[in-house]
Amino acid sequence: MLDLQNIVKVYDQDRLVLRGIDLSVDRSEVLAIIGPSGCGKSTLLRCINGLEEIQDGTIALDGQVVDGKSWDRVRQRVGMVFQSYELFPHLTILDNLLLAPLKVRKEDKAVAAKRATELLTRVGLADRADSYPSQLSGGQKQRVAIVRALMMEPEVLLLDEITASLDPEMVREVLDVVAGLAKSGMTMLIVTHEMQFAEAVADRVVFMDDGKIIEEGRPAEFFKEPQTERAKRFLDIFTFEAEEI
Repeated sequence: MLDLQNIVKVYDQDRLVLRGIDLSVDRSEVLAIIGPSGCGKSTLLRCINGLEEIQDGTIALDGQVVDGKSWDRVRQRVGMVFQSYELFPHLTILDNLLLAPLKVRKEDKAVAAKRATELLTRVGLADRADSYPSQLSGGQKQRVAIVRALMMEPEVLLLDEITASLDPEMVREVLDVVAGLAKSGMTMLIVTHEMQFAEAVADRVVFMDDGKIIEEGRPAEFFKEPQTERAKRFLDIFTFEAEEI
């Protein structure tokens, strides 16, 4: 479904952020990307969606290499949900959801509105279609942001630390939505610091550090017996924090 070969990303001509990333993702696979802050996880997602230009390597979607002329089409097939909700405050929730389908895909409004209503129902927000973002909690806004990405009917969904700015009590409601998408067969790449969630929902875990993939494997194996010392040290921090709590 998605194939990355030797992805290199450099900022400011001298700061190497991604150091030759090779990664393949199968259709309907859920991939959790974990690692310390600043290791390149979010940058990798932004490169996949064309929000950051790569300096070397290739990105292929369904066997077709993506070039500079095809990013607009790719973004209709690869949705992204950010840590910040990025909802338009002056538009209702429904209007936020309809904006891209009507402007980008030129869809019939009634058809798009029907899909929006169905998706809002799916995430438990059917009664908030006429509300404004300021009237929603953080968890509700993030669920709307997920629905907005789904409105474009993507084949791949990129989720970038979508619970990082939420209060702990709101995290569960968002993760439940993502878990439901995983069960439905959505192909997803999830950057997260929620280790228990990654272990529960992912088919495969990728551990990154210093712009490189250090280790990858099935969650049950990775979290129980990581093979590299760097991954062990990283996971020990979360184990220590959980014991302290």
